[in-house]
Amino acid sequence: MSTIAIVGAGAIGRALSTHFARAGIDVMIANRAGPSSLANLTADLGKHVRAASIEQALAADIVFLAVPFPAVKDAVRAAPRWKGRVVVDATNALDLPDFTPSDLAGRMSTHLVAETVPGARVVKAFNTLPAAVLAQDPAQGNRRRVIFVSGDDDRANYEVAAVVERLGFAPIVLGKVAEGGRLQQWGGALTMQDMAHRPISLKT
Repeated sequence: MSTIAIVGAGAIGRALSTHFARAGIDVMIANRAGPSSLANLTADLGKHVRAASIEQALAADIVFLAVPFPAVKDAVRAAPRWKGRVVVDATNALDLPDFTPSDLAGRMSTHLVAETVPGARVVKAFNTLPAAVLAQDPAQGNRRRVIFVSGDDDRANYEVAAVVERLGFAPIVLGKVAEGGRLQQWGGALTMQDMAHRPISLKT
């Protein structure tokens, strides 16, 4: 079974860890302040969420990056060789305090993230919803809140989509980063869109 970790314990990281706990899926969570700073969070969420060091989290089979976009390079600095492991890019390239898209000279933010994790299979997901909405129950009546997924490795896309489904969301795979990922990038058509869809069954 794949090991899963979340790097970053801000609003997005906490929202994700809450869903893993609710679904009964083991996950590590780490931040730069160290495992002791996460004691209250892990106590609240129960046995399925374990505080870890950054080095431990970065060695997982599937690593969720839930840090600010400018912090990605430093956050992954201690990672061992990626060797095809999956990185889920939940970041948004935006300039504060006005929340405007960062100037990336026409490049996709996820491709820039991929350059910091050479050898990883990078998938964009969990970035289009505000943290407060992401933290809510994904069930919307007989539908599920949508999580969009895109990446340049088809197998990785569906591996992440399977995790999305296990967490109770409805995954919609959009294809390559330069295609569907462009819609997910901050300022794209799908950012801040809270949508619901009947869940589908995915097999990996």
